[in-house]
Amino acid sequence: MEGLSLYFEDSHDDLDDIGFDDYGSECDGIRITAFLDAGQDNLTPLGRLEKYAFSENVFNRQIVARGLLDVLREFSDNENDFISVMETIGRMSEDGEPTVRAELMEQVPNIAMFLHESRPNFPDAFSGYLLPIVVRYLTDPNNQVRKTSQAALLVLLEQELICKTDIEEKVCPVLVELTEPCSDDDYKIEAVAIMCKLVNMLSKDTVEDLLLPRFCELCSDVRLFQVRKVCAANFGEFCSIVGQEATEKLLMPKFFALCSDSLWGIRKACAECFMIVSNCTSPEVRRTKLSPLFISLISDQSRWVRQAAFQSLGRFISTFANPSSTGLHFREDGISREVSQSLSESNELQMTPARCEASDNANEKQIQPDTSSTPPSESQTAPPSSSSSSLSTSASPSPVPAADRRQDSSGPVAVVSAGPVVSAQPSSALVLTESSGCENVAQGPSEAEPDSFTSFLYWRPPLPDITQDLLQLLHSDSGPEEQGVPSLDVEGPSTSSQIQKVLDCLQPHLDDPDVQAQVQVLSAALKAAQLESQSEDIEQEEMTTETRHSDLPQTLVLNPADEQTNPETQLPEYQGSPPTSPLLMDHSQSSGLDLIESVEEEKDCEDEKRKVQQDVIPQPLLDQYLSMTDPARAQTVDTEIAKHCAFSLPGVALTLGRQNWHCLKDTYETLATDVQWKVRRTLAFSIHELAVILGDQLTAADLVPIFNGFLKDLDEVRIGVLKHLYDFLKLLHAEKRREYLYQLQEFMVTDNSRNWRFRYELAEQLILIIELYSHSDVYDYLRQIALNLCSDKVSEVRWISYKLVVEILQKLYACGAHDLGLNFINELIIRFCHCPKWVGRQAFAFICQAIVEEDSMPMAQFAQHLLPSLLSLSSDPVPNVRVLVAKALRQSIVEKPYFKDPGSAYSDELEEAIMELQTDKDRDVRFFASQDPNKNVMNTVALI
Repeated sequence: MEGLSLYFEDSHDDLDDIGFDDYGSECDGIRITAFLDAGQDNLTPLGRLEKYAFSENVFNRQIVARGLLDVLREFSDNENDFISVMETIGRMSEDGEPTVRAELMEQVPNIAMFLHESRPNFPDAFSGYLLPIVVRYLTDPNNQVRKTSQAALLVLLEQELICKTDIEEKVCPVLVELTEPCSDDDYKIEAVAIMCKLVNMLSKDTVEDLLLPRFCELCSDVRLFQVRKVCAANFGEFCSIVGQEATEKLLMPKFFALCSDSLWGIRKACAECFMIVSNCTSPEVRRTKLSPLFISLISDQSRWVRQAAFQSLGRFISTFANPSSTGLHFREDGISREVSQSLSESNELQMTPARCEASDNANEKQIQPDTSSTPPSESQTAPPSSSSSSLSTSASPSPVPAADRRQDSSGPVAVVSAGPVVSAQPSSALVLTESSGCENVAQGPSEAEPDSFTSFLYWRPPLPDITQDLLQLLHSDSGPEEQGVPSLDVEGPSTSSQIQKVLDCLQPHLDDPDVQAQVQVLSAALKAAQLESQSEDIEQEEMTTETRHSDLPQTLVLNPADEQTNPETQLPEYQGSPPTSPLLMDHSQSSGLDLIESVEEEKDCEDEKRKVQQDVIPQPLLDQYLSMTDPARAQTVDTEIAKHCAFSLPGVALTLGRQNWHCLKDTYETLATDVQWKVRRTLAFSIHELAVILGDQLTAADLVPIFNGFLKDLDEVRIGVLKHLYDFLKLLHAEKRREYLYQLQEFMVTDNSRNWRFRYELAEQLILIIELYSHSDVYDYLRQIALNLCSDKVSEVRWISYKLVVEILQKLYACGAHDLGLNFINELIIRFCHCPKWVGRQAFAFICQAIVEEDSMPMAQFAQHLLPSLLSLSSDPVPNVRVLVAKALRQSIVEKPYFKDPGSAYSDELEEAIMELQTDKDRDVRFFASQDPNKNVMNTVALI
C-alpha cells in the first residue's frame, strides 16, 4: 500500500464495491487523516475534507466519519476552520448510507469530550451541532443507527456533557413524542427504555413534570406487552426519584395493575423490584397494601414469578426494619451497630456497655403484659437461647405469652414486683416473699441466682419495700393468736378478702407511681385467687353431681355434661364399691383420656404457633420466609431457594430484632445443617454480622455451636468463618474465646494443600486476633502457628507471616514480657538467621527491618539481640540476602535516632557494613546500599 490518499481517488473503480469492514483491520495502523495531506489535486485541507466527506465511494465517507476527532484536532486552532468542520459534520449526518451515519454517531461522544476539554464555548458548539444529530438519530429508520444514538445519548448523560436545559427542551420532548399511543411500536419500545435509563440522571422536578405522566400511561399500555415489561423492570427507579407522595398517589395503582398482569414476565419484573418500591412507601402502606400483594406473587401460578418473589422476600422484609424498635441500624459499610441510648437512673448511676448489652438481651425474655395487670418481668432461670421466656409455673413449664395468658385466665398466674414477690401457685396458697433487688419467679423448688441480671433494675428506680406494711395488715386480719409471718394457705374467699383489704389501704396513695406498681401486683394476685376460688366451687358442684349419679340405676343414660367432668375426681367414687355401670365407668375413663390428649395436642399447637409470633412484620410474610427451608420448595420453586434464604437471613434478623430471634432460630439451625455446602458457606460468611445483631448472650447460646460446626466443615465453608474469625471472636466473652486457641492449629490443615489462600487468610486473621488474647496465650499458641506459616512454600503466605511474627514480638514487649520476647528472638535467629536456605536468611533481614519500622521493641534491645546477627548477613554469599540487608540498614536502621547518636556503640559497625555493601559486586546490592532513604523506595516484595 503506497499511501492512504490513493484509496480516496474516485478513479479507482476496483474500490467502489469495497465496504468499510473489509478494510477495517488493515487501516488500524494507518493515520486516518492522511487524506488531508497535500496531493496532486492542489486542494486545501478543508477542500480535500469536503471532497472525501461527500465522495460517491461509501468507503471514503466511512473513513472520514471515523477520523472526525482527528480532523477536529487538526483544525481546532483556527476558529473559522473549526466552524467549517462542524458544518461539514452536520451535512454528513444526513448521509443516505446507514453505515456512515452509524460510524459518525460512534464518534460523537469522543468529539463531545474533546470539545468539552478544549473549547471555551463548548456548550454552544455541542448544543448547536452535535446534540441535534443525536436526537434526530433516535428516530432513524435504521435499527443500527438508532441503537448507536441511544448508546451515545446515555454516555453523554453519564458524563454530564448535556446541560439541564437541553435535556428538558430537546431530549425529553422527543422521548415523550416517541412514546405516544400513535407512535411506531419499535420507536415506542426503544424510547421507553431510554426514558427509564434517563430518569436516574434527572432531577425530581424534571421527572415529575416531563416524564412521570407519560410513564403512568405506558404502564397501562394494553397493546404492547414489551412496553409494560420495561416499565415494570424500571418501576423502582421512578419511585426512588419522585419520592413517597407521588409513589403512593400516582404509581401505586399502576404497580398493582402490573403485579396482576396476564404475562408472567411482567409479574416477575415486579417481584424483582419490590424492595425498591417498598422503600418509597410509608410503613402503613407497606404493611396493609404491599404485603398482601407480595403474598399473591409468592403464590403465583408461574414458577418463575414464585422464584423471583422468594428471592426478593428477604429484601422486602428488610424494608420493615425500624432502628427505634430493634435497637440496631445498618450502615453503608455493612456493619451493624447498636443505637446509642442515654439511660440513667434516679441515683445517677450510668449503665455500662456490658449492662446495656445484658439489658437488651434481658428484654428478649420479657413478656409485656397488660398495663392493668403486672409490670414487665423476666425469668432468671430461662436459658439465654430462649427469646421470649414468660412467667413459668410448675403446671406449665413452657413459655406463655401475655396475650395467651389473658385469654386462658384459668391457668396459674405469677406476678412479680420489685419489692415483695406475690406468687399464685395452682393451689390456693398465696405466699409473700421478700426479694433482694432482682425479680425472680421460682419454678418449683429451684432458687433464682442472687447475682442474676435483670433489666428491671436499670430502666427505673427500685420500688420501695413495703413488705412490713403488708405483713402488719395481714397479721391484724388473721387474729391475735397468729404469730410471725401470716400464712395465706386458706380458702380462696379468705385469701381474696385479705388482698382486697390491702388494696383498699393503698387506694389513697395512688398518686405515687411506686404504689401504682404495687396495686398492679396485688390486683393480679387477687384475680388469680378469685379464679382459683371459682375453680374449687365448680369442682365441689361436680363432686356433688357425681355422688347423686352414683345412686342411680344401671340403666341410666349418660348425661353429656358428665363427659366434661374430671375423670380423676370420678374414679374414687367407683373404686370403693363394685361398678354398677361398667359402661359408665369405661366411657368416663376413655373420655377423660381423650380430653387430656386433645388438650395436650392443642397446647403443643399453640406453643408452636406462639413460637413464631411477632408484630414487626406481617405474619404471613414471616411464615413464607420460614417455609423456604421446606424441601418441597426446592422442587416446586427453585433448587437454590435455601441459599437465598440463608443470604437474606441477617437482614431478616436485623428487621425482627434480637427479641424475636426465636422466630428464626429453628430456620437458622436447619440451614446450618443443609446438605448443600453453598447454603452453609453463605451462613458462614455472615455469622459474624448475625452475632452483632443478636448480642453476646444469644450468640454464645445459639451461634457458637453452629460456628463450631462450620470449623469442621469443608474448606469452602471454613473460609467463610476464617475470613471473619476476628469479628466473631471479639464478640465472645474471654473465657469462651480462649477455647478457640486450641482449634486455631486446625486451620493449617486443608482439604487441598495447594489452597495457599486459606493459609494467607489465616495469617491475616491472626494479626488481628493477637489483641484479643494475653501475651502468654499468644506465646503459647500463636507463636508456633506463625513460625510454621513463615516456612510456607508460597511466597505470599511467607510475606504476610513475617508481619505476623513482628506483631507477636510487639505484643510481648508491649506487655512487659521481656523474657518471652528474648526467647522468641533466639528462636528467630536459630530458625531464620542460621537457616541453610537463603530464603530463611532473607526472611530474617526483612523481619529485622519490619521490627525497626514498627518500633516493635526498644532499640537498645534490638541492637543487643538482633543487630549482630543482621550484620553477619551483610557478607552472605547469596545476593538476594544482601539486597534486603542493605535495604534494612540503609533505609530503616541508620535513620533511627538511637543509631544516629554519635555515641552509639554500633554506629561504627553500621557504617562499616554499609560501606562494604556499597562496594558489593552485585549492582542491586550497591543500589540499595547507596539509595537516599528519603526517595521513593523500590518495592522488593518480588525478591522474597
